[in-house]
Amino acid sequence: SSGINAEWPLRPGCYSAALLKIRPVCEKFFADVTVKKGLTTHQFDAVEALQRAVEFNPHVPQYLLEEKPIILPPEHLLKRGDSEAVAYSFYHAAHWKEVPGSIKFLECFWKDTFKLIPFPLEKGKLFHPYTSGTEETDRELLPLFHDVSVYPKKELPFFLVFTAGLCLFTLSLALLTHFYPIFMGELARIALEYFATPFAMIAEHLQALLPQQVWNLLTRA
Repeated sequence: SSGINAEWPLRPGCYSAALLKIRPVCEKFFADVTVKKGLTTHQFDAVEALQRAVEFNPHVPQYLLEEKPIILPPEHLLKRGDSEAVAYSFYHAAHWKEVPGSIKFLECFWKDTFKLIPFPLEKGKLFHPYTSGTEETDRELLPLFHDVSVYPKKELPFFLVFTAGLCLFTLSLALLTHFYPIFMGELARIALEYFATPFAMIAEHLQALLPQQVWNLLTRA
């Protein structure tokens, strides 16, 4: 099935279930104490419930944490999509704010979920793998002005981006040198003079500060 649901407001689901687990522990939760002593049994249960919710719909925390503005939900919702996250946040963000410490607890632990599901399109931990193509469906459901949340984001490793950029830069230099050899030669000369100027200034200062005999020994070496 497409996963599109015409019924809203959205049923509370995983996030409200997580809030029920978080409520008894979040008010006295301190991150620095947890780092030293570890999670209590009840805190661990709350984290587990939160991670279950985040795996089911990873878009919701951005709205609860006010990293993205909450808008009026669309008429139809996509299960596990951004439209569902918008609807849940619209109707239930106030419930989270009423529980002291719940937002802080969410902020501390929600991103850890992604370490448990490194390949979300291939294998999930508690649910089926995340469906590809939800971004396109959500763009149809949500208004044009809304910045659709995308998960998982297709990010290239830094090494590949850096290598591609370096290759493109080298190719551009080679083409420019081939077609404009005189201009590129003059440009290279100016660049060398520009980068050599600070070293020349440092050398002059050292020569003025050091005794002549020491300077002669350094320059001979």
